[in-house]
Parts: sequence; C-alpha cells; structure tokens
Amino acid sequence: MSKKDSLPPAKKKQPFKRKSTQTAESQIDDEKWINEIIPKHQPKKEIKKSKEDISDLSVSSISGIGPAVAEKLMSTGYITVLAVAHASPLELVENCEIGEQTAKRIISAARLQVGIGFQSAKEILKERETLIKISTGSKALNTLLAGGVESNSLTEFSGEFRTGKTQICFQLCVMTAMDKKYGGLESGVIYVDTEGTFRPERIVQMCDRFGAPSEEVLNRIHVGRAYNSDHQMVLVLESPKLIREKNVKLLVIDSLTSHFRAEFTGRGALLERQQKLNRFLHQLLRLADVYDIAVVATNQVLAKPDVLYGESIFPIGGNIVAHSCTTRIYLRKGKADKRIARVIDSPHIPETEAVFIISPEGILDIEDL
Repeated sequence: MSKKDSLPPAKKKQPFKRKSTQTAESQIDDEKWINEIIPKHQPKKEIKKSKEDISDLSVSSISGIGPAVAEKLMSTGYITVLAVAHASPLELVENCEIGEQTAKRIISAARLQVGIGFQSAKEILKERETLIKISTGSKALNTLLAGGVESNSLTEFSGEFRTGKTQICFQLCVMTAMDKKYGGLESGVIYVDTEGTFRPERIVQMCDRFGAPSEEVLNRIHVGRAYNSDHQMVLVLESPKLIREKNVKLLVIDSLTSHFRAEFTGRGALLERQQKLNRFLHQLLRLADVYDIAVVATNQVLAKPDVLYGESIFPIGGNIVAHSCTTRIYLRKGKADKRIARVIDSPHIPETEAVFIISPEGILDIEDL
C-alpha cells in the first residue's frame, strides 16, 4: 500500500462566508426593543377601562408581580398601575432598587393592562370636558384661565416680590378645600413650602369671606416644608399615597426654583441644576397626568439690566421650565392694590391680561370693592 493511499481523504473546501458584523444577541435585542415600549398583545376593546377605573388599580394587580416588589414600588410612590405604566425602567431601578430586567417586565405588564395606543381627537375632547377647574376667587382671573386652574396640567405663576403669587396659591387652597355648599371642591391639598411663607392665618381670613368653617379647610391642607432641593423632590415623590388617601386635587409648589437657584451657583453648575430641575418638573407632570390633579408652581424672576428693548425680567429656569409648564402666567404690580396677570404661554389660552386685587379677604375683582 502506497503512502498516498494511507492519507485520510481531503476535506471538501467550504465556500467563503462573510462574517456578520452584528451578533445574534444584538439582532434579538433589535427585534425586541419595541416590545419594551409597547406590548405585543394589546387589550381587547371590550375590556378597555376608563381612566377613572385605571387610576384606582393598585400595583399589586399587575400580573406576575410579587408582594416584595409591590411593596418597594408603593413605598416610593408608584402605587397605581398607571403610575408604573408611565415610568421608565431607569426610574424604577434608581428609586425602587430593583433590577433592570424586572423593571422592564413590570412596566410592560402595566402598559399591557392599561392599554397603550392612539385616541381620536373626539375622545380627547370628551376627557378635557371633564377636567376640574379650580376657581381663583376672581372672575377676571378665572376668565383669563378659561374657567380656572385646570387639572391634569402644570400652571406656573411668576413675578417679582409682592405681585400676589403666594396669595393666589392660598386662595386656590381655600377654593379646593372648602365644602361644595360654599363653592369649593371639598378635596385635599398638598402644599410644598420651600421658602417658609405658608401662613394658616391667611387661610382663615379667606374662609371668612365665604362663611366657611376654617377648621375643616385647614384639616384638608397638608403642608410639607422643604429645606433643600433633594427634600423638595422627595416630598413630591412620596405624595401619591397622600393624594389617594386624602382625595387631593391640588398640589402647590411655592416656590419652584428657590432651592435650585441657591444650591447651584455659577455657570459651572448650570447644567447639573437644569438636569435636576428637569427631572423634578417631569415628576410634577406625571403626578398631574396619572392622578388627574392640578399642579400649581410659583416661580422667581431674574432681571437682565443689559436688555435695552422689550422684556428685561424673565422667570428662572430658562427653556427647561418654559417647555415643561402647561400654562404660564406672569404677574406684575399695578396702581395701589391692583395686580395684572398676563398669559405668556398656553396651548389653549390666548395671550391676554386680567386685573385683580389682593385684599384681606383674598383675591377679588375691582368691582367687588
């Protein structure tokens, strides 16, 4: 037998194949990324629930969630299915100390339960017709706001000192907390006081105008004193439990930017301040949307003496605050006790002005004197 015959048969040469630049793992990730945002199986139309029904569903009703994870979610303010559905995985990881995959699975299950998709403009109009409008105590100011401060939105009142920002907040608290027979909403209020300016005596004075018992009104107003920006954010993060227990319809932040302005000074800290402020504003917007409450924030202003023409006074926060607030009202002083409110931005209110008066009885119209 020759040496050539003893050699093993040569392997057949395989055709050259170009290696894929994308691994199988990344291909799977690319195919599934949309499912992390929108579940595959949308709920059937016949079992679709209204927003009121959805807002009452507890996180414990999410399929596949255990009691330990549900407790973590509820302890950090995510107490309803809708709140979880509106959250991002990164938020749940940071706030609830759970894994990223667990957070994605929970959010996907919550979105499947509440349903995500498009609505017709007619349906949105019907929902907007049911929004709560909180009176400011002044007919002129109510007309300016198209009926009052509306729920499911963030309304900003900005202006210099003594323009009536805090006084309007006090009046809104009274109009929300008063019994319905006196013209109120008979609902709870959360007041986050960042400057130590909340005065219950003013609430009592404003109640006397309507003949409403001040004790009941004061009992429905829950005040949290925020000592820094972190504390301010924690108070808002922990508010959902109080919102459900006390039937809260108004959340007041007085003021929005004072702590951020004091803690982050100089141009070097501007980026960090704006990022943190942006997170806080989105917390407020989510609360307004998920729990259908009115969120009102006062804001300080900044004078720019180098501006020669046009407006030289601007609300603090720049474009971050401007883009986040639903309706922005600028207040300025008029003659004597008169104050002028002007709409500077709103998706549904024209840029008009209204004149009102601050009196011991609260926010009044000129003809009321």
